[in-house]
Amino acid sequence: MSIIVRKATRADIPQILALYKELNPLDPPIDKSRACAVFEKAGKSGVTYFVAADDTCVKGTCYIAIIPNMSRQCSPVGFVENVVVAADCRRQGVGRGLISAAVDFAKERGCYKVVLQSGVKRKEAHRFYESLGFDGDSKRAFEIRF
Repeated sequence: MSIIVRKATRADIPQILALYKELNPLDPPIDKSRACAVFEKAGKSGVTYFVAADDTCVKGTCYIAIIPNMSRQCSPVGFVENVVVAADCRRQGVGRGLISAAVDFAKERGCYKVVLQSGVKRKEAHRFYESLGFDGDSKRAFEIRF
């Protein structure tokens, strides 16, 4: 499989939404026009979506938010979220390519660290992220859901 990781375009949105359905199958469908508006707004606020695609379709996606920061000599932080690889493409380097692109993007922008979160039960994903150099024991995440 020949996969290229690149910044996502508006044309990729339907396929990104299909991957999000794999990630969260119980969620109601996402309205495409609303997703397009979010994509445009995100691009103006420091968020970059990446896709891993072959000649025919998108096989994986993630986004990285570059967050301005006043600590660490005012070096920004990269925050990676919504990493999804199509079920039939896992263990083929797609996720590795996506995360590498996001981390490189953060380094180019002077980030002093990249953070990502993963569900506590996703042990296989944790091993994957650790194989890429992420430390699952250095911080603890907390959240409030609404």
